[in-house]
Amino acid sequence: MSERDFFLSHLGQTTPFPFLVEVEHAEGIYIYDKQGKAYMDMISGVAVNNIGHRHPKVVTALKNQIDKYLHVMVYGEFIQDSQQLLVKELLEVLPDSLDGVYVVNSGTEAIEAALKLAKRVTGRTELISFRGSYHGSTHGSMSVSGNEVKKQAFRPLLPDVQFLQLNQHIDLERITENTAGVILETIQGDAGVRRPTVTFMKALRQRCDEVGALLILDEIQCGMGRTGKLFAFEHFDIVPDILTLGKALGGGMPIGALVSSQKRLMEFTHAPMLGHITTFGGHPVICAAAAAAVQVLKTEIDWKELEEKAQRFEERFHQHPELIEIRRVGMMFAFDMVSAERVERVVSRCMEKGLITFWFLSHPYSFRLSPPLNITEDEFNLAADLILQAIEETRID
Repeated sequence: MSERDFFLSHLGQTTPFPFLVEVEHAEGIYIYDKQGKAYMDMISGVAVNNIGHRHPKVVTALKNQIDKYLHVMVYGEFIQDSQQLLVKELLEVLPDSLDGVYVVNSGTEAIEAALKLAKRVTGRTELISFRGSYHGSTHGSMSVSGNEVKKQAFRPLLPDVQFLQLNQHIDLERITENTAGVILETIQGDAGVRRPTVTFMKALRQRCDEVGALLILDEIQCGMGRTGKLFAFEHFDIVPDILTLGKALGGGMPIGALVSSQKRLMEFTHAPMLGHITTFGGHPVICAAAAAAVQVLKTEIDWKELEEKAQRFEERFHQHPELIEIRRVGMMFAFDMVSAERVERVVSRCMEKGLITFWFLSHPYSFRLSPPLNITEDEFNLAADLILQAIEETRID
């Protein structure tokens, strides 16, 4: 049995049409298959490898920690250097009001914990989210996600959840003293890179304050530099009550983080005790990698240069007649085309040409890009050439 056949026969699948690249190794912006073909990773493993594959500082941190110890105890019982270092690195760049970090295994676990914390702190049950949202695929995170097609087969989900429309100020009146938490991707990713207005975000922050609801900003995809700032909420001059992180935080390793005030996080310690627990959350090896990744983002990324490179790349596509609309925030890109079929043709041809693009779960007539933040100008130009060639070569006459 070939490796491909074994993969399809025995590993759980997510779609009937996986890419099936047989990975040998990865370095920088490239993934290499077992036949030696190089693939330019222009989605960063879906917004995970923000500093590229196998950044030397992340690899060094991993090796150093592995030489010391692996798992020693469930989260929250022992003092461990790599956990301490990660949290110290984050606190240096977080607002003072966000002075508590609970490290978990994944973004969706961070969402689950955030929803629980909002209910625990407020004593309320109602949760409010937004249409077009994506927060994960576990029961709680799916309950506050907007894609009804993806949710229908798994009902019943959490009760007492409402959905508002992004940038509709009148909808904010539905946030009331019954609301425990309002959850929003600071930049909506799966909806096709949708950006709220500054006035809407400020009004949302004000409304939550007025009624005592907690504002949860999900930056699992759009955080850690993806939007051209370390945290996406910096674009809006507001601070959430709860922040969720994941994906790129680990530098290529699996992690999530629930960030709030330490006072709020202490609510998990009593009435009942163990209000949120995790065995592998805060794993020392993962935290070592994450601490190194945060250090790299803080010291090696020129944010002004990043924005200038992204803008020049975007301009390569502005006049193309088949691209109906381009939306970009920092290094998050969505390119609208006439149909899902058209997008599929482009994504497939890009793959044939050695360049990885992707689509959105809830926005099938766009293809997405989320390249590493440290991509070079030459790499960006080559990527643009290949994508434009793929569009031309797959035209439907």
